[in-house]
Amino acid sequence: MTTFRLLASGFAALAMAALAPSAPAAAHSRPPSWQATETGVTNQFRGLAAVSRTTAWVAGATGVVLRTTDGGRHWRNVSPPDAAGLEFRDVEAFDARRAVVLAIGDGDASRIYATSDGGAHWTRAFTNDEPKAFYDCMTFFDSRRGLALSDPVDGKFRLLATADGGRTWKVRPSDGMPDALPGEFAFAASGTCLVSSGPYDAWIASGGGSASRVFHSSDGGRHWRVVDTPVPSGATAGIYSLAFRTRWLGIAVGGDYNKPAEAPNAAAVSFGGRTWKGLAGPGAYRSGAAWVPHTLATVIAVGPTGSDISTDAGRTWQRFDTGALDGVQCAADGGCWGSGPKGRVVRLSR
Repeated sequence: MTTFRLLASGFAALAMAALAPSAPAAAHSRPPSWQATETGVTNQFRGLAAVSRTTAWVAGATGVVLRTTDGGRHWRNVSPPDAAGLEFRDVEAFDARRAVVLAIGDGDASRIYATSDGGAHWTRAFTNDEPKAFYDCMTFFDSRRGLALSDPVDGKFRLLATADGGRTWKVRPSDGMPDALPGEFAFAASGTCLVSSGPYDAWIASGGGSASRVFHSSDGGRHWRVVDTPVPSGATAGIYSLAFRTRWLGIAVGGDYNKPAEAPNAAAVSFGGRTWKGLAGPGAYRSGAAWVPHTLATVIAVGPTGSDISTDAGRTWQRFDTGALDGVQCAADGGCWGSGPKGRVVRLSR
């Protein structure tokens, strides 16, 4: 066994110990709080990219994109000029200048824009021309290689791929993708129905069909395997968000959008994405989740009824805010951001 595998096995063992029934409940002393920022708008922001403690991007309804470089004290409207009326649901940013945003919708309403000068200029990098496609979310392995996910077309989830930082995109062949279930789709709720960890691993979350499932690729999105999860599925229910701390530790959250205050067993944890163990909490519909950097097993989940934190990889949860949020992301330097309805964008204070 290589040193890497030994380290990975050790990490998984530590995380599994946190989930063991005999482990004591996590003590959530001094829970964090959200610090509000003033965006000056009332748009709903489902797309969120946390670059650092000071720099973040949000993208949302009516084609609005905002950017801050001073920790949220000031937000600059950097929306693409021809995006009015579009529904942005995902933004992936590499720094204060380079970002890619995705708009959802039928037909050519599904679009991708890219900027390399902080939003002063945008390039329309992709416009969907497949009537059956409906793009939901994106992820990037690094500053050049990325994927974008569409709901199933002809019975299989469809992927776009880029190798130049989002400036150009091509439809990926579907022969490596398992068949979708009848009624199965992805939720465009927070830009996290497709996520990645490291240079090759990616995961897709689904719902809508007879089971909520997670698809996993270990070769950059060319070939996929799929497994069922214990998260309940239905017409508006399933997994809404995935987050992986490393390729060895992931969490799924969701529920039913039409029942935001109640979501029994609507979360699960996985070690590598091959199997998923159901979690009892957070107990309400959650559309976004993020691991807190520089911690072993601390994760935050957000939704319309509030925000919850777990320090034991999801075994126990504590609600620390009751305001509505759609998405949450944490940057490598430990800065965590949340975004949601009515122009709400917040920073985590610990």
